[in-house]
Amino acid sequence: MTTSQLHIALLAFPFGSHAAPLLTLVQKITPFLPSNTIFSFFNTSISNTSIFSKTPNQENIKIYNIWDGVKQGNDTPIGREAIELFIHSTPTNFEKSMKEAEEETGVKFSCIISDAFLWFSSEFANKMNIPWIAFWTAGSCSLSIHLYTDLIRSNDETLLKIPGFSSTLKMSDMPPEVIAESLKGPMPSMLYNMAINLHKANAVVLNSFEELDPIINKDLKSKLQKVLNIGPLVILSSNNVFLDANSDESGCIQWLDNQKERSVVYLSFGTVTTLPPNEIIAIAEALEDKKMPFIWSLRDNGVKILPKGFLERTKEYGKIISWAPQLEILAHRSVGVFVTHCGWNSILEGISYGVPMICRPFFGDQKLNSRMVESVWEIGLQIEGGNFTKSGTISALDTFFNEEKGKVLRKNVEGLKEKALEAVKLDNGSSIENFKVLVELVKCHKPT
Repeated sequence: MTTSQLHIALLAFPFGSHAAPLLTLVQKITPFLPSNTIFSFFNTSISNTSIFSKTPNQENIKIYNIWDGVKQGNDTPIGREAIELFIHSTPTNFEKSMKEAEEETGVKFSCIISDAFLWFSSEFANKMNIPWIAFWTAGSCSLSIHLYTDLIRSNDETLLKIPGFSSTLKMSDMPPEVIAESLKGPMPSMLYNMAINLHKANAVVLNSFEELDPIINKDLKSKLQKVLNIGPLVILSSNNVFLDANSDESGCIQWLDNQKERSVVYLSFGTVTTLPPNEIIAIAEALEDKKMPFIWSLRDNGVKILPKGFLERTKEYGKIISWAPQLEILAHRSVGVFVTHCGWNSILEGISYGVPMICRPFFGDQKLNSRMVESVWEIGLQIEGGNFTKSGTISALDTFFNEEKGKVLRKNVEGLKEKALEAVKLDNGSSIENFKVLVELVKCHKPT
């Protein structure tokens, strides 16, 4: 078996917005590696089908479907059950497929790049005597919180002072896995093990930029071997745009072209989140009451819940679509505010295109992200009471379109947009410099 060429193992966490950014990372580093580099991508069949159907012709990537933990003949589970079955099947499912990949290619692995959740990658890398690079797909703020799990759990107060954070945090802002009653459950256990093993990674890569959270990043660097912010990945390209002119099947961009500058409300809550019916109705009533131009990404099951006649009554100033070309929409001059669930990708995209946010977080790191948007970066606000009501939604919209505070929040996010663009400047941007370090780490380490 040869060690003369690079063979990189890519270990994905197959839920939420985890696997796709790992594939994006591969696409970004590929041009800087030898042309005969082999990438072996380990992921569940369902997740592989989803992400590779959108990005075909990945000739340098060998795709391996690992076992998802579901026994043959059983129904495919969803939600938490699917996640827990998958976690129970690790790490042996990865180990088995990785062995097959080495045998099939005849090339030993030279490096492991894994989702940071998959902490056991450290043990694989140690056995093979190769580097482990952990990819944290969220922000430095949430990574820091996980590293301080013990400190947070030992605190009896409702308010928390976490090293690196300029603002006091609430216990209710914490990811549920950090404050779970027990850390023995599958997901809390996986994340806690990640927190106590991450210092073994040769580098931790983040889809963010150092200037967004400089104090938190300084603190992370004191705890981890290398902290490499290489984002925003969405604008990490030679011309600082990553937009697809052909992705507007629903006619959104043409519709936006006919709207006034910064007048449109864009609403999207990601691919996983489903809004409760009462909140869909509350948003609809608020939009109709204000008669504000809007684009709302809402799947068919949500459209059925809209008030009777809503689509007809709002057709002159509103557009509802089942899938939105989000980057193209956020980049458009007509968009005035982004109503979001606060998933990290959406937050970073809002910042990258200078759009202030109205936040309605649901799970995971979303509450913490929402707190950062409102209280630390001051580029948006959380919805009153934590969920949409008609009056709360009207109040939030008024802030951005009728009040002085909205102008301040917009100015702040435009300032962060400039910092994001500076970070990906080709000559000396911080993310570009970190990206170069990552490439050298991947390129130069081979098994001994």
